[in-house]
Amino acid sequence: MRLTRRGLLIGAGGAGALLVAFALSPRRYASALVAGPDEHVFDSFIRLAKDGAISVAVPVCEMGQGISTLLAQVVAVELGADWKRVGVEPTPPSPIYGDPVLAARWAPLWQSRWQPRFLPALADTPDDWLARTHAEREPMMITAEGTALAAFEAPLRAAAAGLRAMLMQAAAAQWNVGWETLDTAGHYVVNGKQRLAFAALIPEAVTYDPPEPPALRAEPPRERPGQFPEGARPRYPRLDLPAKADGSFVYAGDVRVPGMVHAAIVHGPQGDTVLSSFDRKAAEAVPGLVGVVQSKRWVAAAAKTWHAAHKAVLAMEPRFHAAGRIADSSALDARIDTALRKGAATRLMAEGDPDPLLAKPSLTARYDIEPALHAPLETATATARLSGGKLELWLATQAPELVRRQAARAAGVSRRNVVVYPMHAGGSFDARLDARIAVEAVEIAKALGRPVQLMWSRWEEALAGYPRTPVSALLSASIGPDKRQLLGLRTRMALPATAIEAGARLLDGADAMDAQAAAKDRADPLACEGAMPLYAIPERAVDHVPVYLPLPTARYRGNAHAYSAFFTESFIDECAHFGGAEPLSYRIGMLTGQPRLAACLVGAARMAMWGGGADASGQGIACHRMDLAAPEGPRSGFIAVVATARQEEGAIRVDQLTALLDIGRIVNVDIARQQVEGGMLFALAQAIGGSTAYAAGLPTAGRLAQLGLPLLADCPKVDIAFAESDEQPFDPGELATTAVAPAIANALFSATGLRFRRLPLLSEGL
Repeated sequence: MRLTRRGLLIGAGGAGALLVAFALSPRRYASALVAGPDEHVFDSFIRLAKDGAISVAVPVCEMGQGISTLLAQVVAVELGADWKRVGVEPTPPSPIYGDPVLAARWAPLWQSRWQPRFLPALADTPDDWLARTHAEREPMMITAEGTALAAFEAPLRAAAAGLRAMLMQAAAAQWNVGWETLDTAGHYVVNGKQRLAFAALIPEAVTYDPPEPPALRAEPPRERPGQFPEGARPRYPRLDLPAKADGSFVYAGDVRVPGMVHAAIVHGPQGDTVLSSFDRKAAEAVPGLVGVVQSKRWVAAAAKTWHAAHKAVLAMEPRFHAAGRIADSSALDARIDTALRKGAATRLMAEGDPDPLLAKPSLTARYDIEPALHAPLETATATARLSGGKLELWLATQAPELVRRQAARAAGVSRRNVVVYPMHAGGSFDARLDARIAVEAVEIAKALGRPVQLMWSRWEEALAGYPRTPVSALLSASIGPDKRQLLGLRTRMALPATAIEAGARLLDGADAMDAQAAAKDRADPLACEGAMPLYAIPERAVDHVPVYLPLPTARYRGNAHAYSAFFTESFIDECAHFGGAEPLSYRIGMLTGQPRLAACLVGAARMAMWGGGADASGQGIACHRMDLAAPEGPRSGFIAVVATARQEEGAIRVDQLTALLDIGRIVNVDIARQQVEGGMLFALAQAIGGSTAYAAGLPTAGRLAQLGLPLLADCPKVDIAFAESDEQPFDPGELATTAVAPAIANALFSATGLRFRRLPLLSEGL
């Protein structure tokens, strides 16, 4: 199938171009971007103004992770553009931006609608027909799992390469040379010392056809870690940095719409609760009140200012009654404990069968993970305007199509009459996969007949937000007579089918109760990812015991890897000490076929001047691996962390975190370093705090100050290095969260002689 100029290009003011989605059966979709006056749009990814200014369409949510800059850099490098003339814009919902990498990764979630699993060979990889079809049909525009670069680098490069070829053809016609001999750099087409600006070539360039296949540069975008040591000036600085530095950056809470009022809300306790009463007259006594809106599970007040609305909704003293189960930590712990000890398990992963060896295990340890709150800096905020059968929404969301679908239902309008303006998020950690605030804002705006901006308070963010699931795991090992050789290892995990539950809300639009019912008693491989040891242990297995809890749970940065790495790497350390082995060499000896991970371990140990983890040294080590199926084949990321920690007056002090990562080809070293530093400090926060218990459905830690998060004075020295690698790039944002907690726990064992088997590490005292 030939890619023509008309298939690539939308002329000024045009909106009718058709683009081909290449799956088993090619389908044509209208271009998602509309060219304005004196503009051209290329392949729905690049907007080119007549003066040569470039805007790159970014189909994912910017949450501070730098993905907007990263995708724009891919275009700039391939096109040969001047970075100062490149900007970004969010994309509208369109099948063109469906993410087949995420569709393949989450195939167990959306294929569950067709149990037993239907045609698995057609959805296991992003190139499989069913995965691509599902990604386009929904469309699956969801920012999660670090799939953005794997999904969109290739189409962005293709669009930029097509535009570059058209510009070079126009220049070649003027110079009477072959266009293949030319190049582009700094917004010019160059031929030796000759050069022509992009802007001068655009009118003629758009008359040419791009080559098929696209004439990509020989070298994809990359930066060598050695060329950009810490503190070096980045070649492609973040596009959002200047506006964030001077305070002009616009977040969801900064949106202002004519006639808008502000709303505050109170939700019921976690669990099946229903609004029973509230004092409307108390709210009416608050100056500036506009109205009160109630729903089954919440009540909201709207006023001229948010503070007035918040005062009014609290003055009403809303009461809720239990219509079913209510989240309470004592009941949660009891259910998980019973399941771990007595529940029926499903074997999810296995190499051999360790059960006969573990009839009398040599070593057994239990690990527990408490529920953790996302606690993003920016609380959930949405602005809704419903007028003339058209709904407009401004909010930060990782799932704009889910928002559009649910908001349309709440407003009683067609989905095509809903416009979502995706805002950048002030943090998320997957909290913005939740679409409920959009529905609430729409219902309030509909009831009041005017635009509304709804903002959750910090307490409501903690109360109504769905936390990371609690987990308990029992790890058992069979060790040879020498007390060193691991012969068998079994991990038994008790937790809800949290990935299935979150998928039901996210992909099917189910509410919390229905999603939990859909996940009840189901084994969930995605909820147990990373629990299969990476080491060459002859017999190993992972079992899942599903637990039905009165607490909705959600996706969370690092997801299953963040807790499975904690108990796996902690237990491996226990096995090493059981046999009197040095923890680093013990791991290396079992990493057969894992040269990249072994290199990370050795490199991190060298950087940290590893002393063997001897008693009272205060050093601990841990490592982890994550994988992602991509169109060109599987991608992997590897990390090893050495932590130095000590006891200090009944508390723990982490003095240093040292990490070496192999994440393949790095597009932007500065952004990769930011991602890893942020991820490691996020993991530190979860190691020493970040969790909450529940009492009668209410979180016991509802404020940031109650979460035990590290202050600046608590943050350790962080040393990060990247391996030189030619492998395909792997997003480090979630990988960076995995090995920190076990490294700290292992360091504390070295420093104190005590094993910390519960997250947060101080939850059981020191």
